[in-house]
Amino acid sequence: MKKVRSNLNREAIKWGFIMISPVVIGLTIFYIIPFFQNVFFSFTNLNSFGNYELVGLSNYKDILKNPDIYIALKNTFIYTIFTVPSIVIISLVIANLLNQKIKGIGIYRTLYFLPAVTMPAATAMIWKWIYNGQYGLLNQILAVFNVEPRSFLADPDTAMFALILVGVWMGIGMNVVYFLAGLQSIPKTYYEAATLDGASPVKQFFTITIPSLAPTITFVLITSFISSLQMFDLVYLMIGKDNIAIKNTMSIVYLFYQYAIDFGEKGYGAAIACILFVIILVITFVQLKLQKKWNE
Repeated sequence: MKKVRSNLNREAIKWGFIMISPVVIGLTIFYIIPFFQNVFFSFTNLNSFGNYELVGLSNYKDILKNPDIYIALKNTFIYTIFTVPSIVIISLVIANLLNQKIKGIGIYRTLYFLPAVTMPAATAMIWKWIYNGQYGLLNQILAVFNVEPRSFLADPDTAMFALILVGVWMGIGMNVVYFLAGLQSIPKTYYEAATLDGASPVKQFFTITIPSLAPTITFVLITSFISSLQMFDLVYLMIGKDNIAIKNTMSIVYLFYQYAIDFGEKGYGAAIACILFVIILVITFVQLKLQKKWNE
C-alpha cells in the first residue's frame, strides 16, 4: 500500500513540474536571466555595440553626482504620492457603488473597466488631444466659462498634474475589479447584524468594509506604488524630449531610457534600473510590514 502511495506521489510531482514548467521557463528567460544580466552590466561601461569592460562602482558614483537623477526621483515621487492614494480611494468608492443592486450594473462595470484594457499609446493620444492648447476638448469647455486657453502639457506648472490625472484614470479600472471581488467575499450577515444594532451605512463602511478589505487594500497599494514608480509611457508619449516641460515630468524610468537608448550608455542605464529596483524593494518591504501590524 505504501509503495502504491509513493508511486502516486511521484506521478503527481512529475505532472506538477510538467504543468508549471512553461511558466518557470518563461520567467527564467524573460525575467530572472535579464535581471541578473542587468545587475552585472550596471558594473560595466556597456555601449550600444555590446562592448564593455568592468568599471566597478563607477556608474553608481556618477549617478550620485548627476543632478538629473534627483530631478527624476522628485518627479517620480510627486507622481506617485498624488496618484496612488487617489487611485485607492476612488477605486474603493466606485467598487462599493458597483456592489449595489442597481439596474444596468453590468454596463457600469464594463465602462469602468475599459481604461484597464485600453492600450497606453491609445490612451496617451486621446488625452493629448483633450489637453491640446489650440483645439483640445478641455480648453473648449473652459472657454464656456471665459477661461483663457493654455497648453497644459507644454506648461511646466500644469504638465505633471495633467499626467497625474491620466494616471489615476488609467489605474482605476483594474483596481475596481480587485475591490469588487473583495467586497463580494464579505459575508452579508456582517452587515445584517450591524443594521440590527443600529449602525449607519457610513459606520458599517469603516467598521466592516475597510477592515475586511485589508489584504485587498494592501495588494492594491503595493501594485499601484510599483506601477507609479515605473511610470514611463505617459512621459514618453504625451510630453516628449523636446517639450519644455520635460524637466518637470521626467521620471526615473524615462531617465533610464534616455541614457540607455538615446545616449547609448547601457551600463549607466542599467545602474539607474538597479537603483529603481532597490527603491521599489524597500517601499514594498515597508508596506508589507505595515500590513502585518495592521492585521495584528
